[in-house]
Amino acid sequence: MSPAATNGGTNGATEGATNGHSNGAKAPISSRFDPSFTQKVIDTMGPNVTPRNRVVLSALLRHIHDFARETELTIDEWMTGVHFINSIGQISTPTRNEAHRISDIVGLESLVDEIAHKIIAEGDVDPTSSAILGPFWSPNAPFRENGETIIQDPAKGGRVCLMHGVISDLVTGKPIPGAVFDIWQASSNGKYDFQDPENQTDNNLRGKFRADENGKYWFYCYHPTAYSLPTDGPSYKMLTLMDRHPMRPAHIHIMVTHPEFKGCTTQLYPKNDPWLETDTVFAVKDDLVVDFKPLKGDDLAELELEYNVILAPKDYKGKLF
Repeated sequence: MSPAATNGGTNGATEGATNGHSNGAKAPISSRFDPSFTQKVIDTMGPNVTPRNRVVLSALLRHIHDFARETELTIDEWMTGVHFINSIGQISTPTRNEAHRISDIVGLESLVDEIAHKIIAEGDVDPTSSAILGPFWSPNAPFRENGETIIQDPAKGGRVCLMHGVISDLVTGKPIPGAVFDIWQASSNGKYDFQDPENQTDNNLRGKFRADENGKYWFYCYHPTAYSLPTDGPSYKMLTLMDRHPMRPAHIHIMVTHPEFKGCTTQLYPKNDPWLETDTVFAVKDDLVVDFKPLKGDDLAELELEYNVILAPKDYKGKLF
């Protein structure tokens, strides 16, 4: 964004600061720019726009216009933004969703997730907190049997973990038989299967498990690994512009669903990860930080993670935050 940084953009600002104000103070934004222009743009929407689209698009237009007014956006800055948006589409592929990544690093997905899923329970127990889906979920993960492993391609440095827990009802506390526990994670090199075809086959470190009659699930996975977001595209350029790092703390993605309950998509983080406080996508929540413990007596794993999931019934209202 160097053109924006070097272009003064001061002509309009200086003129606005002195026009009609002998003390040099800026005039109010509404008096320096046409206050009715934004509404003119909004009013061009036709009668067939759905009510919800009208609400969303009207708000979007107001905020974009207010952003331009507040910053007194220069032509060079505007054009830099246009090129930046173009570059997001140019680098995206069926397996790389750069727009999704951009929305993550500016905190938008985490905010939308909070708006959509925050429920305060009426009792002493809360449902499992949600977290962002991220760009790496796949609908094609295979069902596996409880006790199996999601590790198809063993990786150097991978620490095998037995993960297990119970999925239960927020209201009754009873287990939820048949709930589906969908897990996906990066390998020990910090890459997901479709980012790393040289080392990983399709659906490596992915799997769906169906809870048994007692609501229990169990399987083998890896202790997760911290990784950097890609550094070859627009998202990294934006991070650099903001003097931010691209690191995500180690995490495991899970999505737990059942037809009669509100699903939960979330992420689990080892408690000793150094990136917890500065996660570049702002997805860490206190109750999602977990403790991987040493495991003895299991020839297949050196670590254990017990994680119980609590789902709210679909008709549960609770108290909205």
